[in-house]
Amino acid sequence: MREILLCEPNISEGRNLDLVEQVANQVRSVPGVKLLDYSSDPDHNRSVFTYLGAAEDVLEATQRLAVKTFELIDMSVQQGSHPRQGALDVAPFIPVRGIDSAAAVAIARRLGQFVGGLGVPVYYYEEAATRPERKSLPDIRKGEYEALPVKLADPAWAPDEGQAVFNPRSGVMVTGVRFPLVAFNINLHTTEVEIAEKIAKAVRHISGGYRFVRAIGLPLPDKGMVQVSMNLLNYTKTPISRVLETVRSEAACYGVAIAGTELVGPVPLGALEQVVKFYLQVHDFSLEQVIEVALLD
Repeated sequence: MREILLCEPNISEGRNLDLVEQVANQVRSVPGVKLLDYSSDPDHNRSVFTYLGAAEDVLEATQRLAVKTFELIDMSVQQGSHPRQGALDVAPFIPVRGIDSAAAVAIARRLGQFVGGLGVPVYYYEEAATRPERKSLPDIRKGEYEALPVKLADPAWAPDEGQAVFNPRSGVMVTGVRFPLVAFNINLHTTEVEIAEKIAKAVRHISGGYRFVRAIGLPLPDKGMVQVSMNLLNYTKTPISRVLETVRSEAACYGVAIAGTELVGPVPLGALEQVVKFYLQVHDFSLEQVIEVALLD
């Protein structure tokens, strides 16, 4: 069975699409790596890439992506609604087939050593975390880019790779290994960001919501709306439909309707299987019924 490792880097640029394309070309330049998707959000000022291949090839593509990102993005002038602390903000690896978590962590650590050698401090998170307080990305990202000069001077926040020196141009990078999360955003027909923030608080785990949901409320000034932006960390435990209906109910309390939703990047088939079962009420539905699934090796 051929090994397949997936990587999903997030860079802090979603407005300059020529720049984003240059970064995407670094992934395309590595034989054997398939760029599945990349998308940019100007309000977030963030782009997400998804690509896969053999572990060594994916590592090479990510190293090239990192070098180009650090060359092109200057964090000292970056602004956007999405939390961030680095030009290459986070680069998670996800084992797909024929590679276990330990081997994927080894790849993440090699990326960390490479980036640290470029003068960019690196933190490891999730399954690659070196200490409990660094397992969660939001915990590592507290204070964002603006807090880094003070944070890096604190011995408790010495980076896992690279020197504890503030890099004003590139910030810091986070990398590790995680379960295939679902990036799911819900846009609301209102300009009151406080409503999105209250709904995010209701559904996210840290403030009493669902165990496997991270959520924030963000303004979308270009669209004249607000957004509940979420990461569903384990769709098998907290499915998309459950979160969507909870947000719909919470929004109705404020007299607000859902304008639409967004899935950022590729989505596991298992997550969509749950959506079909819930909304079509086909409770015995199986992915084996999908014609295209039979064509996959």
